[in-house]
Amino acid sequence: MANILSTGSGALIAFQRALATVSHNVANVATEGYSRQRVDLATRSPTDMGYGYVGNGVKVADVRRIADQLATTRLLDSGGELSRLQQLSAMASRVDSLISDKATGLSGVWSNFFDATTGLSSNASSSAARQEVLSDANALASRFKQLNSQLDSMGNEVNSGLRSSAEEVNRIGAEIARLNGEISSNPNHVSNDLLDQRDRLVSQMVGFTGGTAVAQGDGSLNVFTAGGQALVVGNTSAKLTTITDPYQPERLQLALESNGQQIRLNDTALGGKIGGLMDFRSDVLDPAQAELGKIAVGLAETFNKQHRAGMDLNGQMGTDFFNIPAPRTSGHAGNTGNASLTASVGDLSKLDAQNVVLKFDGTAWSATRADTGANVPLTGTGTAADPLVVDGVELVVGGTPGTGDRFLLQPTAGAAGGIGVAIDDPNRIAAATPVKAKAELDNVGTGKISGVKVTDSTNANLLTPADIEFIDGTQYTVNGAGPFTYTPGQPINANGWSLTLDGVPVAGDRFSVGSTGAGSSDNGNAILLGNLDDAKALGNGTVSLNNAIGGLTTQIGSAARQADYAAEAQQVLHDQAQAARDSISGVNIDEEAANMMRFQQAYQAAAQVISTADSMFQSLISAVSR
Repeated sequence: MANILSTGSGALIAFQRALATVSHNVANVATEGYSRQRVDLATRSPTDMGYGYVGNGVKVADVRRIADQLATTRLLDSGGELSRLQQLSAMASRVDSLISDKATGLSGVWSNFFDATTGLSSNASSSAARQEVLSDANALASRFKQLNSQLDSMGNEVNSGLRSSAEEVNRIGAEIARLNGEISSNPNHVSNDLLDQRDRLVSQMVGFTGGTAVAQGDGSLNVFTAGGQALVVGNTSAKLTTITDPYQPERLQLALESNGQQIRLNDTALGGKIGGLMDFRSDVLDPAQAELGKIAVGLAETFNKQHRAGMDLNGQMGTDFFNIPAPRTSGHAGNTGNASLTASVGDLSKLDAQNVVLKFDGTAWSATRADTGANVPLTGTGTAADPLVVDGVELVVGGTPGTGDRFLLQPTAGAAGGIGVAIDDPNRIAAATPVKAKAELDNVGTGKISGVKVTDSTNANLLTPADIEFIDGTQYTVNGAGPFTYTPGQPINANGWSLTLDGVPVAGDRFSVGSTGAGSSDNGNAILLGNLDDAKALGNGTVSLNNAIGGLTTQIGSAARQADYAAEAQQVLHDQAQAARDSISGVNIDEEAANMMRFQQAYQAAAQVISTADSMFQSLISAVSR
């Protein structure tokens, strides 16, 4: 009877614990990262009765956590990559919306400005038309500044995201290290829920940093970044911190502090949300801001050049229409010399938006791309007479550079934020061609003036009156100088202007060229200004300003779509990895219900065994008491 009672009570306890485990599984069916548990039952050691062994029932051998390390690792990998792509996609989509939306993009105000400039050519002396050009120019400059400011704000968001993410990674890392310590101190008796808790924390950390976790023999998990840097080793966690960029103090980078050392992390060292932020900054934000600045510089330089070739209503030569800042240069924080670089745009057609690192080796300068490290052609010595020339930018070196000193050249980054309209008086818009020509009334040939153009607005004699007199049909003089050969259909050039004739001049025919003067309604320069949006000013003379705007929109839109497509594809892979993990570790309600019924029946049977033992005992007591 004692055997029967012991066997029954042991079975009752075992099935009670099995039911409790099933209940625990059901209760956590919606708990993220929970791994179902299973009670492993085993027979108790039998008793040798002399004639043979008699069994002693069942016992709980283990409460096992159902998990597969391969499936967990796959889920970690896919989760970190998904976090990276989702972060990248979300931020890139915001830039795409900013640039492409009619309400916030460039296209609308850009068209308004050139429409107003074209409208000015219809009535060059109109005050209203001139004021409209200035108003639309200010609106365009404001839009450039607004877009650049929005992109700067996104850069600040990246900084904030890096700070907060580093703090969260440090918090999670410290907790993982603490759990590692608890688990490794007694690896054979570890709470399954504690292991799940640690796995959830590891998953959260990998969601921030990418990477993976490697199990150790003592039961602890070492966590590494996507670039292989250790974040948690045993019960010790490294500290992730933010540091300033050596060239741009306003920009934050990440570093790892471990064993008293600080290791600067490059953009590829981290995945997850942090990697998405850094990828967004380097692959979307920086190129967008640089390309926007390139368009602003292209517009200002091209418009200013043509505006300087015209004459305003006051009879003065045109000045710069737009103000625009010079290319940025900044020295490395570790430079030892006292040199500084002064940059200016030399050849607009060769201007490249890519950032360049300039390095002095003690005797000469070299240039490499900041993103890839590829060599960039560089000429010059850095003096005012012989400046350094790289990608259309000229640089004059001031002071004395130290050996190994480095400088970051940003040809167009942030330039859109500094553009402005340089004039505020409508009369100063140089809509007129500064020189005009006329034929003398007594000319007897058929030569007629078909066009006067300015070829060099800086020529000191541009506005000096000039008389052209033909000696015969093939020779002419200018203010008595010459004779010069005349070829029908070819322009006559002098003093920074050119003149084209239709027809055939004869000996004695005269033409005069002089300043257009104040108050002119001439629209020659306004026509040229209105067509500058189609001028192929960029890309070595192959890309127009209009095409550059379209290229910016396409570039950002393409980056946003690619990030979105990649995030959608990774979501599918992550869902598959999650399903694979859940098929092993997830709670199946139907299965648990079946187990509950099975263990309930077994529990009831064990109770019946105890009841039977009790009846047998009562029968024995009754028999003995008679």
